[in-house]
Amino acid sequence: MKKWRILFLIIIVFIAGSGVLTRLFYLQILQHDYYIKRAEGQHGFYKTLYPQRGEIFMQDLSVSRRNGEDAYCSLAINKEFEEIYIVPKEIQKLSIEDREKLASELSLLLDLDKEIILQRINKEDDPYEPLVNKADPEVVDKIKELNIEGLETSLKEWRYYPNNELASHLIGFVGMTEDGNVGQYGLEGYYENELKGKKGLLEGEKDTSGYRIPFLSHKLEPAEDGSKIILTIDQNIQFKIEQELSQAIEKYEAESGSIIIMEPKSGAILAMANLPSFNPNEYGKVENIRSFLNPSIQELYEPGSVFKLITMAMGLDTGKVNHNTVYEDKGMIYIGGNLIGNVDGKTYGEQTMTQVLEKSLNTGAYFVQKQVGRESFQDYIQKFNLDKLTGIDLVGEVNGNISNAFTRYDIDLATISFGQGIAITPIELVSAIATIANEGKIMRPFVVDKIIYPDGTEKKTEPEIRGDVISAEAARELTQMMVSVTENGSGSLAKVDNYNIAVKTGTAQIPDFEKGGYVEDVIHSFIGFAPAFNPEFVILIKLDKPHGLRFAASSCGPIFKEISEYLFNYLEIPPQ
Repeated sequence: MKKWRILFLIIIVFIAGSGVLTRLFYLQILQHDYYIKRAEGQHGFYKTLYPQRGEIFMQDLSVSRRNGEDAYCSLAINKEFEEIYIVPKEIQKLSIEDREKLASELSLLLDLDKEIILQRINKEDDPYEPLVNKADPEVVDKIKELNIEGLETSLKEWRYYPNNELASHLIGFVGMTEDGNVGQYGLEGYYENELKGKKGLLEGEKDTSGYRIPFLSHKLEPAEDGSKIILTIDQNIQFKIEQELSQAIEKYEAESGSIIIMEPKSGAILAMANLPSFNPNEYGKVENIRSFLNPSIQELYEPGSVFKLITMAMGLDTGKVNHNTVYEDKGMIYIGGNLIGNVDGKTYGEQTMTQVLEKSLNTGAYFVQKQVGRESFQDYIQKFNLDKLTGIDLVGEVNGNISNAFTRYDIDLATISFGQGIAITPIELVSAIATIANEGKIMRPFVVDKIIYPDGTEKKTEPEIRGDVISAEAARELTQMMVSVTENGSGSLAKVDNYNIAVKTGTAQIPDFEKGGYVEDVIHSFIGFAPAFNPEFVILIKLDKPHGLRFAASSCGPIFKEISEYLFNYLEIPPQ
């Protein structure tokens, strides 16, 4: 019995000892780093140093060309705003009745739900609960007049867009996420890594009261501010096209619209407007997230007759047609049991290829497609990069849908020849037509001229040729045909005295994705470049579901003329 008791005692001692050793192993080995840091925390402090976000600037060519020096204006900056917040552990000192009363007052003053305010007030031991990030000065004054301990205001730096809605789809915004403030959409999203900078760290010793001891050793890793972004966008051109687009949408009761202006020789975007827009300073008020999407690069549409330029470019480059090639227009053609006809329903008899563009004849586009042939037609569509991303430096670009070009049905190729049954983005269309203006070379479009890093070094965006699509000879012949469209055809309303302007109009039907076929609404497109034989700019005007005028020639032609005249004067382009 005695031996059993001794054995039992030994087992108990062994188990207890094992428990102690296990605990010591856990604390000293497995949790070593944790307790070291906890101990250091008793006498050390760690502070994250936050960088300043890089700012974004537009060009002001009116000043820079006059003075010979770079001139910029702010598009996205950093600005201090008053923040209103509460310290719940201080507010908890108030009675329940006083807390209810305070929540009611703040609800009216800050336009916040009372229950949400109460939820934040009742978070015990919480040192900080924000209520309003960018408070109006008058509201801040009223908060201070309440003189309640635990209801505080402080200055905090936030992203600010001084031009409000101007170029909103280009810029995007800085939004609040679980990871902090992050650039979303547009330039803010695409260049997030360059703009956000790099956080720093300050480590040091503190006394028993929690204050830093300045004369003891410390470690400092300074924050690195974000880079500055200089755009190719000119503020005056941007303002002009947004003004023209707004007036056109109102005049023709259009649902929406876009205008893009690009330098064809470099790919630099001078302006890009989309309406309706939004105010990035108040992005939280936008109800539909699709409002943040940039239609110029993120929405596909069937371009209609402006696509005849691409079809004609194929015919000229292959040598299958030239500007004087004649065909017989019979007004309509049956293809595999399907009927295609000219949009005006007329028959014109013998017509040259130049007249095909002047009168925008569907049967003429089909004639060219037949001469080019199925495989060659398919190859050229791909050479124009209509199924690829253009590579523009903006978030969320989508590529076109050219799948109908590869079916076995002749009717699909026929309709594509005049811009139906193929879906592309406006920026893809601009890039393709700029190829004609640039002697057959397709360029990558871009919106950032240069990045200025915190140390003062700069990275300039260099123009990038993405391919040779058609010969310079074919491009020049097509340009002359486009000038004839302005002088003698459907583009006459875009004519500007003493300047050669190359244009093409397009009125496209909108697919009915539910029932098949097309709906009654249309999209008006008008594209061209000038001066025709030494082009400085390409302009695309697009109006979605306009009313009152049937064809784009009438709705968009005068707008094209107005913008062209403005650019001739603004960029000091001499007449020919």
